[in-house]
Amino acid sequence: MNGLSVRLRQVAEQVPAGASVLDVGCSDGRLLAYLRDAKGVDGRGIEIDPTRVAAAVARGLSVVQGDATSDLSAFPDQSVDYAILSETLQAMDRPALVLGELVRIGRKAIVAFPNFGHWQVRRSLMFTGRMPVTKKLPTNWHDTENIHLCTIADFRALAAEMGLTIEGQAYLSGETPIHAWPNFRADHALFILSR
Repeated sequence: MNGLSVRLRQVAEQVPAGASVLDVGCSDGRLLAYLRDAKGVDGRGIEIDPTRVAAAVARGLSVVQGDATSDLSAFPDQSVDYAILSETLQAMDRPALVLGELVRIGRKAIVAFPNFGHWQVRRSLMFTGRMPVTKKLPTNWHDTENIHLCTIADFRALAAEMGLTIEGQAYLSGETPIHAWPNFRADHALFILSR
C-alpha cells in the first residue's frame, strides 16, 4: 500500500471509499495521501510539527498546524465520517480530552496505539527494573514523546468510563494479527469507537 507501514495499512483498511476523514497528528500526511489516492477520501489533517505540516502540504493535502489538545474544539460536531488518531494517543497531554473530541467530530473514531502491556515490555520491566526500549517504543524514557503509555485493558477501561461504544478492534504483533490474549501478546492495538 504505497509505502504505508503495517500499522497505517491496518488503519487505512477501516476507512471506506469516499468517506470524509480528519487525521489528528497526521505527521507528513502519508496516510491521508494514500486514502485520497486509493479510496477517494475527502481528507484533512492537523499536525503540531511545522516540518511535518509542510511535508503534508507538499503532498497536496489540506493540513493545518495545531495542537489537538487545544485546537480540536474548533471543528464542528459530526463534521467527518472518521476522526483518526494513529500512533499519537500516547503523546497527547490530555488523551481523554482528545478522545472525547474525536468522537464528537467524527461519526466514528479510529484510534491506534502501541500496547504497553505487551509481554516484551512486561519482561523488560520485570528483569531489568527499567523502562523498556523496544522496536515499537524505541527511545529511552527521558527522550520519548510518549508521555501517556497505556495497555489495551487501560484503553478499554477509559472507553467504558467515557460511555463510548467499541464497534471494532484489531491487534498486531509485528505484522501478525493477534486474536487471543491481545493485552499480553499484541504490541499494537486499533479500536473503532462511537458515542
